Amino acid sequence: MSDFGEALVASAGLLTGLNPDLLEIIRLSLFVTLTAVCIATIIGIPLGGLLAVKRFPGRGFVVLVIDTFMGLPPVVVGLIVYLWLSRSGPLGVLGLLYTPTAMIIAQCLLVTPIIAALSRQVIADAHGQYDEQLRSLGAARWQRIATLLWETRTSLLVTVLAGFGRANAEVGAVMIVGGNINHVTRVMTTSVAYETSRGNLTQALALGIVLILIAMLLTLLLHQLRRLNVEPG
Repeated sequence: MSDFGEALVASAGLLTGLNPDLLEIIRLSLFVTLTAVCIATIIGIPLGGLLAVKRFPGRGFVVLVIDTFMGLPPVVVGLIVYLWLSRSGPLGVLGLLYTPTAMIIAQCLLVTPIIAALSRQVIADAHGQYDEQLRSLGAARWQRIATLLWETRTSLLVTVLAGFGRANAEVGAVMIVGGNINHVTRVMTTSVAYETSRGNLTQALALGIVLILIAMLLTLLLHQLRRLNVEPG
């Protein structure tokens, strides 16, 4: 218990003292996660919207694949990206393995299905509610889509925050494709695992505290958004 208390005090000292190594890890983590979530949002929301309002051959299969990929184990995603980016893989010539780019790709593959699936449900509900009214007003297709996106903006933001929370907590996939290389690909989750295995509880606890604070902030944001209950008009 005393060891834990000492490690907790020391970790607080690292945070309040703005330890350079700690800040470097936090910056890289946020860069990788935010970049992956932005890309996943750009892909996922339009894809979810398309699946919500458009009927086309194979749509059911695409929905099934996206829903399945929501629960895909991170280590499987990491393995797939590793095989594609390794020297013997189709994209090995790019030399992306064990770089932040590889980690962004892995996180993007994990988060995009989540954002797409949740967006599809949100937009489909709004489509059923507003489509007939918009058609009666003579709105063009792009106007109907724009209206649906605007009316569901709060719920869509919730899906993006859910994707961010998923990416921020990821360790398996980024460990495989990033390699947890110090000053290169070491992020908060992989660093916690590594430092704990080494018995360096001070840095592991400090990064764990940061992860908890980020999770608390996301939870507060989600609660504030859900308090609205009804989309603002």
